[in-house]
Amino acid sequence: MALTRSNVKDRGLITQLVFFAIGMAFFASVFAADETGVEEPVAASTEPSFEQAVQLLDVSNFKEKLAAVETLAGIDHPQTLPLLKALLDNDVYRRKNDDRIVIATRAEDVYQLTDATTGEALGTAEKSTLKKIVVNNKMRSLLSEAIARINLTSKEAGIRLLAVQNMLSDMDEKTATLMRELLDKETNTKVKAMMQTAIAIVDVNSDEKFTRISAIQSLSNSIEPEAKNVLTQLLAKNPEDEFIEADADVRAAAKSALNSIQSSLDFYHFIETTFFGLSLGSVLLLAAIGLAITFGVMGVINMAHGELIMLGAYTTYVIQQLMPNNIGISVLIAIPAAFIVAGLVGIAIERGVIRFLYGRPLETLLATFGISLVLQQLVRSIFSPLNRSVETPAWMSGTWEINSALSLTYNRLYIVLFSIIVFFALLLVLKKTVLGLQVRAVAQNRPMARAMGVRSEWVDALTFGLGSGIAGVAGVALSQLTNVGPNMGQGYIIDSFMVVVFGGVGNLWGTFVGAMSLGVVNKYLEPYSGAVMAKILVLVFIILFIQKRPRGLFPQKGRAAEN
Repeated sequence: MALTRSNVKDRGLITQLVFFAIGMAFFASVFAADETGVEEPVAASTEPSFEQAVQLLDVSNFKEKLAAVETLAGIDHPQTLPLLKALLDNDVYRRKNDDRIVIATRAEDVYQLTDATTGEALGTAEKSTLKKIVVNNKMRSLLSEAIARINLTSKEAGIRLLAVQNMLSDMDEKTATLMRELLDKETNTKVKAMMQTAIAIVDVNSDEKFTRISAIQSLSNSIEPEAKNVLTQLLAKNPEDEFIEADADVRAAAKSALNSIQSSLDFYHFIETTFFGLSLGSVLLLAAIGLAITFGVMGVINMAHGELIMLGAYTTYVIQQLMPNNIGISVLIAIPAAFIVAGLVGIAIERGVIRFLYGRPLETLLATFGISLVLQQLVRSIFSPLNRSVETPAWMSGTWEINSALSLTYNRLYIVLFSIIVFFALLLVLKKTVLGLQVRAVAQNRPMARAMGVRSEWVDALTFGLGSGIAGVAGVALSQLTNVGPNMGQGYIIDSFMVVVFGGVGNLWGTFVGAMSLGVVNKYLEPYSGAVMAKILVLVFIILFIQKRPRGLFPQKGRAAEN
């Protein structure tokens, strides 16, 4: 068939359409490949996992070990920090039988193993079965930096604060740079102030005078020992008696900052001494408040009062032996138990001996002194003459660290609160109960009280039992401060009488003020005169005070005072 111009034109158009369709199909396939990701494969990650990085620690090439440490430091894993700390302490090993990396801590002749990757306990092993992961100085430097960075970026403010405090004694420019990076991001006020102190410790040695003076002024607001040491060094002299710091302006700033720091330290020392004085006063209050009832209200000189305190302490010891797995609860149970034991012994003493000796104070003194010797020997026979240790529960252990210059022990803090509670509880008993009304009636006018139908002999027994029970409670508190022994009560009997006489015989508020006053004065005198001389000075003061005010700080009024 002959080709015409028309046919040729139609075939060219068809060819163009075919090529256009092929091109569109090609671009469509490419686009589809891009959408599905089939034509552009993603490169596999070359970053090792935590488990792989742990295994890389056991290589001979230290460059690879350094790279493994850097990798570990960048992985958010629960075992990262324990592993890095163990590496720094040379406690990371490879177990030979299965090549597992473990953290090994020595326990007598064997090593306690923990899986470095999972933290799983693996039992014990001999040293011959382990191969230590060697760490060089460069690795130690990198480990210290990594641990610091992890702690400084912790989510818990307490960990961040402790991390900065631990770095104060070993600050350098590299660590200061790290803290400058984190300072603006820090939200906790205490952590931020500690970071500023750490940076200032480094800036004190800056080459620029303005920076140094600014750093010194910043340190004037800190009470950290490292800040004081840095400023003290600026004012030190060389063997030629010349100042090591040549610039007079820097020295003047350092001297002013040191004076400011010392004023703050003196203030916190005053608070700490006052707290220890109040804690001693609380012990004296617990020991004397029972005596204030028996001696002040009943007129009985009870020399066995110290032994009633001792019985309360031994009651605490016995209950702890019966409840060795519940120390925290045992102390709480010991409080009513000691009250009951000492109270019953007190009632027995009153009914058996003292009720025949009312109105004869010297004879009650001799009789109760003999009873104290009997109680001491009884305890020696049952528990032996050796002192017994009473365990302090976890909730009473430790210290409350307010700052680096002031910390208060929890056991003394609880005893202060406990003594105040006991004091007000006794006040309520004497003011708001029938027994309290009868006790006050008998104390003021015994014949009239008996005429009104009050059984004075039972009131005497219950009053003596109440005072003895409180002495037992005092023994519970004292068992948390000192060892329990047959003679422990003898150390408090004289102080108890001093408190009662000084405060005013038979006046509970006088006993409270007298105990706290003598405790605080004792603690203020001790640094200058010593513990023994402080007690002597307090005794001399009380003797002189009684010469002027024979009835004490708060003398009784009315018929009770006349009697």
